[in-house]
Amino acid sequence: MGKHRTAIMGLGVRGKTHLKAMLENPDSYEIVGICDIREEVMEDVKKMFDLDVPAYTDVEKMLDETRPEVFVFVTYPDLRLSMIELAVKYGVRAVSLEKPMAESMAEARKMTQLCEEHNIKAVVCHQQKYLKQMQDLKRKIDSGALGKVKKIFAECQPWMAQLGTHYMDYMIWANGGSRVKSVIGHVHGPATMQDDHPSPDFLFGEILFENGARGYLECGYFAEQHNPDMYRDTDNRLTVWGEDGYAYAETDGYWGECSSNTGSKLVTGKDPGWYHFQEKEIQTPYYTEYAQWLDDDSKVHSCNIQTALHGYEVLEAIVLSALDNRRVDLPLKEIDYEPVMERMKKELPWFDGCDKEPRDLYKGDWDRPERD
Repeated sequence: MGKHRTAIMGLGVRGKTHLKAMLENPDSYEIVGICDIREEVMEDVKKMFDLDVPAYTDVEKMLDETRPEVFVFVTYPDLRLSMIELAVKYGVRAVSLEKPMAESMAEARKMTQLCEEHNIKAVVCHQQKYLKQMQDLKRKIDSGALGKVKKIFAECQPWMAQLGTHYMDYMIWANGGSRVKSVIGHVHGPATMQDDHPSPDFLFGEILFENGARGYLECGYFAEQHNPDMYRDTDNRLTVWGEDGYAYAETDGYWGECSSNTGSKLVTGKDPGWYHFQEKEIQTPYYTEYAQWLDDDSKVHSCNIQTALHGYEVLEAIVLSALDNRRVDLPLKEIDYEPVMERMKKELPWFDGCDKEPRDLYKGDWDRPERD
């Protein structure tokens, strides 16, 4: 197939990563426009990537003049619905956006509905599943080496909207796409609600999948430290327990397996982590798979917006369960309620030692090195 005309908005660190990944797929994407509110940033990007394309500070003008097939926007969550609406207005065929996909369940459903109604192929960037150790874990599951999946544990020190949304997606992915039937949840702590990715300081959810497997999700400062010498934003683990063994993978590179493949002994190792390999080794295959879906409807991207919406709904249900002190069944039938983010800002009590800076939660027993 030919190259897909692509325009990108937002050229910060993550935006540059998206752009570089598309350029690493030169037979699939043609960059026809870039957009950022900072003209100097766009000039730097054009020099960095040797790009000779129009640069815009007005995203609507860019879409109107370049008429791209693919629209990539790397923004904060509060702008994402409006970007989808612009994509509809200008006949865009495909959109790629960052996580979390929205600020409320109503927004997330509206975004997905617009994409479905206008045949827009949308993907949400849960890209760390492309790491070698994560792909190896999925192959172990699919090969049957662990037996029938019984339990999935996802633990991450970063909070819900930072890495929790990733790990909810990876739990569904590891469990073969089975949807969630019911959840119960706990949340506490308001300090991280002030972050640019607002979340409770800690979230725990127990999840019942439709195929009978159980999931356990922890996000925030109280999640277990598996590698105290690593950075907080890379201390995480996805562990899958089957009837015949278990295996785990971490996005900082560590992995382990105890199954028939290893003689029922725990074997561990380490592959490259996401922070130093977030471009060619992760983002590039994300866009390779995207181009395959654009060219062939049957090759649905693993980060498609419908799966992302379900993951968002599960997290929403966990928070609702905590705030309402009840089990929540899915799908959520009603979404015309006060947004859970607003409720948490009002209802989550402060606790002793809770400072206004989220990073202070990690001091003392939870002290971790800071990333340069």
